[in-house]
Amino acid sequence: IVFNLCLGLIFLSGFFHMKNKNYLILKSHEELPIPSTPCRAKTNVMFLKTHKTASSTVLNIMFRFAERYNLTVALPAGEFVHLGYPKSFLAHFVEEFKTIGQNFNIMCNHLRFNPSEVQKVMPADTFYFSILRNPIHLLESSFVYYKDYAPAFKISKDVNEYLASPMKYYNPKDQEQNVYARNIMWFDFGYDNNAEDNKKYIQGVLKKIEQNFHLILIADYFDESMILLKHALCWDLDDVIYFKLNSRSQDTVQTLTPESKERVKVWCSLDWKLYLHFNQSFWRRIKETIGLEELKEEVNHLRMRQKELMETCLLDQKAVGKDHIKNKALLPYQSGSTNILGYNLKEDLDNRTLRTCQKMVIPELQYMSYLYSVQHPHKKRKPLGLPLLWTSFQEK
Repeated sequence: IVFNLCLGLIFLSGFFHMKNKNYLILKSHEELPIPSTPCRAKTNVMFLKTHKTASSTVLNIMFRFAERYNLTVALPAGEFVHLGYPKSFLAHFVEEFKTIGQNFNIMCNHLRFNPSEVQKVMPADTFYFSILRNPIHLLESSFVYYKDYAPAFKISKDVNEYLASPMKYYNPKDQEQNVYARNIMWFDFGYDNNAEDNKKYIQGVLKKIEQNFHLILIADYFDESMILLKHALCWDLDDVIYFKLNSRSQDTVQTLTPESKERVKVWCSLDWKLYLHFNQSFWRRIKETIGLEELKEEVNHLRMRQKELMETCLLDQKAVGKDHIKNKALLPYQSGSTNILGYNLKEDLDNRTLRTCQKMVIPELQYMSYLYSVQHPHKKRKPLGLPLLWTSFQEK
């Protein structure tokens, strides 16, 4: 795998140019777009990447935007592929934090949110956003993805058996490994995922999140989320175009019984209340800023543009299983028994189109490693053969 991925990096690096601004097919942008409404594109942005919430697709959007405008990205230091997760984030988890200081523009790799430390890294005018997902779907996805890692999942046969009596399998003392098994979003935002479901406590946390974040997206309405993000950041439609990344094949999805679905709401009650609260504010924000009619129209435009790019870029017009990905440099990291899908690009693309297409399909570990080598050329390259998402960050 190390050899394949290194080969892939060499292959990909031939087509990636940090200063290349001819980013989009059939379009050329030499400067930030001037939209019809008088607002300026935000270039200092922090995305809290939550787990199993379509956040890898958002990460790709952030990386492409950073490249398009030569922005600096707060990347994991040394050999690491995340920013200290599951430890609470500290500023020195960022490569060259001491040298670069607050001059980073984009921050989007996995971390456990710690606002005071993030503020040391990002400028004062940074726009903060994150994404949530219905905990019912999230827990099932987590179960399959982390089945071989989280002790609580490892010893239960399937997700329904686990949910029938979670405390039989779940030990709060295994917190670092078991965070994926209960209230994972609550944990990612920096809070105790084993805290008691206390109304006053929950209201306090929700208020704090609203103070720290300008926008919370909802993965279950991903296209609508991208339109809302586009408006909030004053970006172009093409800045939020995406191909779905890190999704898994349908045959690995486990069907939850109606009883299990109800049990998720109780077992992950902190996540459930977090989701309900921000799902409401999400739709309220859309009605207040865009309007449902305009939203529908813009979502249609996004899907048309996405279809156009898929027809231009993709051999199969869709994602394919891991065994059918021809270029192993584009193979996503595979976890447990999941079959993480990827893409095959058409072979007759001109260099400019190929660059655009590759950026849209490159898995996050490869993209992050590539950006790291461009941004920190004198540093040792990331050991791509070791993409352990949960590697503990050793303090220097």
